[in-house]
Amino acid sequence: MIKYLKLLRIKQYIKNIFFFLPLIFGGALFNADILMKTTAGAVLFSLASSAVYIINDINDVNEDKKHPQKCLRPIASGEISIKNGCIISVMLLILSLTGAYILNKLFAVLMFTYLVINFLYSIRLKHIPIIDISIISAGFLIRILCGAVLSSIKPSEYLILMTFLISMFIAFAKRYDDVILYENGTQARKNIQGYNKEFILISMSVLAAVNIVAYILYTLTPQVIQQFNSAYLYLSSFIVIIGFLRYFQLTFVNKITASPTEILYKDKFIILTVIFWMIYMIFIVYL
Repeated sequence: MIKYLKLLRIKQYIKNIFFFLPLIFGGALFNADILMKTTAGAVLFSLASSAVYIINDINDVNEDKKHPQKCLRPIASGEISIKNGCIISVMLLILSLTGAYILNKLFAVLMFTYLVINFLYSIRLKHIPIIDISIISAGFLIRILCGAVLSSIKPSEYLILMTFLISMFIAFAKRYDDVILYENGTQARKNIQGYNKEFILISMSVLAAVNIVAYILYTLTPQVIQQFNSAYLYLSSFIVIIGFLRYFQLTFVNKITASPTEILYKDKFIILTVIFWMIYMIFIVYL
């Protein structure tokens, strides 16, 4: 059972928290009907993303066998055969797409779009520098749009912009891990020669700075202040800034190059930062 859970990469499901951002910023997080529908969509999207991960593992099986961490994945290690991986992936695709169509037709179209671009990513686009991280960012934007469709809440321009910026930041952080492994002599993906530490550091710094500025401008927008009936939303910017600084500290001072998802699960400082931000946002928006 454990090997199948590893195959699905359940830890990556945390990315689907982006489904709920339109609800959080739209003041509908505690609307039972909307929350239930969005949660159902997030579950179906999680199953679809697991299908994508399996396809990617099958396609990268030879490369993963040479990677110090990825070699432990069920398909790369031989715990699960490629044939069984294909069967599970197809079953997940059928289940998730059928459920999405029943839930909301436009949601099903968005999910299908996500699957298509990620299939292209797995077989070709991930080997093209810049295009690869753009595809990753597109996946996060689709999650936002899915949440918006299911909740019938139009996301603001700022929310879309900030999602793109933070997802690009996450994608560059993943490439930094690949660059470190490549410099240490580990076989890396083909596109890694299109990146180096200096380029990634500059890119992450620019993206973090622009994201922080966009967030501050959002919190100071008169329409937002009026919507939430509070002039203190901008104070949450302090938490956002501290979160970015902590990630930079882990990456460039402590030399921790794990994937962003792993860091989010393991670093207590960042966990507390996210919790404090959510508590403050709920307090401002709903109380």
